[in-house]
Amino acid sequence: MHYRLMLCSCMLLTLISVKSHAEAIEVVTEDSLYAYLREGELVGPGTRIADETLKGAGISDYRMLLYPWARAYEKALHEPNVMIFPLDRTPAREQMFKWVGEIHRATTKLYKLRERDGIAVDNLEDAKQYSIGVVRNDTKQVYLQQKGFTRLVISADNHDNFQKLLNHQVQLLPMPENTARLMSKDAQVDFTSLEEVFSLDEQPHRVHMAFSLSTPDEIVTRAQRAFAQLKASGEVDRIMTQER
Repeated sequence: MHYRLMLCSCMLLTLISVKSHAEAIEVVTEDSLYAYLREGELVGPGTRIADETLKGAGISDYRMLLYPWARAYEKALHEPNVMIFPLDRTPAREQMFKWVGEIHRATTKLYKLRERDGIAVDNLEDAKQYSIGVVRNDTKQVYLQQKGFTRLVISADNHDNFQKLLNHQVQLLPMPENTARLMSKDAQVDFTSLEEVFSLDEQPHRVHMAFSLSTPDEIVTRAQRAFAQLKASGEVDRIMTQER
């Protein structure tokens, strides 16, 4: 009887262990050039890359959800079995996530409205005199704060941030060009109404997919291998260069 009890206990522990490793993966992202809603469906190059990576890793039980960036980031920081993209890989974040792979790289630029005269930036120090819109918990917010910027206006997402520029609530926005074009398109304004005033060459966007730290290593390893194969085949670059 004692042996049977021990056997049942071992079997129960095994079942609990298997169940914990088989929990669904939650893929979280923000509204951006990598993921967006179209006719009620979440689409975009980042979603396609995440789909192909997880399927290649033999992971079929997952769901993809759109959140404000700060909420997506918090979930990936604190919850198990969470994949997040697009996430800039920085030294400060290196030990905070389990990294899958780089899906894109771009240079951040400071933009103003072309109609607004008197805004001139010859170096990063010049930009400190202007109000700058940033998204909460985004690397651009962290970078500018570390550089001593104090006139930062924080928004929940890219669209709210961009609207502040159009409404003259901020004077500058830091964005890669492809994001600036996407935001202009979504806001139904001509991209030429924006003017680049400075390029943050020392702070390139190294956009990655990553898992939360409490995600099992076995899942992460499978995803890393699948992504590496996808990248080597040229499929990641092909997906990213397709137009929205």
